[in-house]
Amino acid sequence: MQKLRHAVNGLSGSLRGPSDKSITHRALILGSLAQGQTYIKQPLASADITSTMNALRSLGVKFTVQAAGTIVVDSPGMANFARPENLVLDMGNSGTSTRLLAGVFAGLDLPVTMTGDASLSTRPMQRIITPLTNLGAEIQSVDGHLPLTISRGIQAQPIKFTLPLGSAQVKNTVLLAGLVAGVATTITDDFGTRDHTEQMLPAFGVTLEQVDNTFTIPDGQKLQATEIEVPADISAAAFWLVAGTIVPKSVIKLTKVNVNQTRAGILKVLNQMGATIKQQTIAAAEPMANLEIMAQPSLQPVKITAADVPTMIDELPIIALAATQANGQTIISGAQELAVKETNRITTVTTELKKLGADITATYDGFIINGPTNLAVAAPTTVDGHGDHRIAMMLSIAALITAGEVNLVDPESVVISYPTFFEDLEHLTQQA
Repeated sequence: MQKLRHAVNGLSGSLRGPSDKSITHRALILGSLAQGQTYIKQPLASADITSTMNALRSLGVKFTVQAAGTIVVDSPGMANFARPENLVLDMGNSGTSTRLLAGVFAGLDLPVTMTGDASLSTRPMQRIITPLTNLGAEIQSVDGHLPLTISRGIQAQPIKFTLPLGSAQVKNTVLLAGLVAGVATTITDDFGTRDHTEQMLPAFGVTLEQVDNTFTIPDGQKLQATEIEVPADISAAAFWLVAGTIVPKSVIKLTKVNVNQTRAGILKVLNQMGATIKQQTIAAAEPMANLEIMAQPSLQPVKITAADVPTMIDELPIIALAATQANGQTIISGAQELAVKETNRITTVTTELKKLGADITATYDGFIINGPTNLAVAAPTTVDGHGDHRIAMMLSIAALITAGEVNLVDPESVVISYPTFFEDLEHLTQQA
């Protein structure tokens, strides 16, 4: 249990938030597929990233953390991977590790059983089982959930796959299966899901041909060891973008934030709401920028639809908080994917924000939020992140503008994606 802060004097200061988790996962996986030493600068250190590294160690990949935080990936290359028998991997809480690495093992035709914690074991895996099975893999699961056993890898070649839902993890499962198997792979993504893998592949010497929403990776690609710099995570920066906007007297500077257009939907939404955000672009392979956020006393409501959701799915809980301070009704729809995250985020966001006085209603695919609301509690109130790191952090930001005492049940859950969240919050409040 942790008593949450109230930002009496606003938030002020500069920080570089945690590095992007999605990009770190992909850099570690692609670096492991390449023979030799790949240097990953500014990687995220978190429980989910450890799950990815532990799984790749089973293939003979070595990871060394240098003094500056750089991870050196020393790999024999995918053609020389170890092939242990009766392999069982504990994926912890990481859905990204599980789904992406399922593609790797299916491409390798290496039998494996993947397990996870109680939360991960409730998350849907049929979305990757179906396409891999259609490619000839043999996979057993528990009604589409973990434990998941791949007993035979993919057989089909070439691969032609049209993404059936707005999930970059599904796209990357198939991409990695084809890349590892060495078969020509063509994928059509009409949803515009995050494209970090496609952005990163050329740095590893992989040929990628793209026309509109369809890209092709020719067969027989051999990855080359390289150097990757990981920008700060827009999903983590989102908490400070909203905090700097809704907490009076705030000015926050964020450095080297990932602003890839397939991920930066929150910037578009906050700008539509009237937030004050200055952006200084930095030249890099993966788009990044320095951002400055200033408090905005008057925000406008927005309508977020299914077409918008893929670029901001992880940010919707904190966007919902911002909407409680807007002058009118915000409607978020097309976000049913929230129901199958670490928690049912539609339910948890609604339940917990109501405790603080928010006027928010859950729908089957999102929220209806009426504002502005002066958040307040009449007596000491306990909020619960339900073990979900993004809910815990959203509630910590909500407490900054909530009159009265607010206590958080599970502050430790932030370690999943942002281990230094409370230290950074302390820094910003002390600077104010």
